[in-house]
Amino acid sequence: MAEPQPSTVQEGMDPEGPPAPTGADARKAAAALSSIDARGEEDETQQSSTVKNIDQEALGQAISRLELSTGKVTPGGEEQKRKEAERRKERERRAKVKVDAADVGLLVEELDLTKMKATDLLKAHDGDVIKAMTAFVTANLS
Repeated sequence: MAEPQPSTVQEGMDPEGPPAPTGADARKAAAALSSIDARGEEDETQQSSTVKNIDQEALGQAISRLELSTGKVTPGGEEQKRKEAERRKERERRAKVKVDAADVGLLVEELDLTKMKATDLLKAHDGDVIKAMTAFVTANLS
């Protein structure tokens, strides 16, 4: 009979762990990731939303450095940034639109939508019930 194994040992697992990557690319990736970690430690006292924004910014910069160092450039990178900026502006615009509770109730009853979907539909059409209903019906026909 075999001796019992400790609970930390798994079958087929290398006791030393996976081999560390070597080479210039691995060093660059490690440096980029460590810059993200270093930034996170500096910002622990700030609000979590600010930290998330900084982490996103650091991540973007790290990826850019990696792309530049390897010579790879994401196709349509500028186009992708422009589209993301447009989407962000659209979300901000929608967040400012006020909708009437009666209009939401009307869409829920007539179009059999959830309150959240009805609210989003109204915000997408600047709170205009007729435009929202027309767009919903037209979209379902095509």
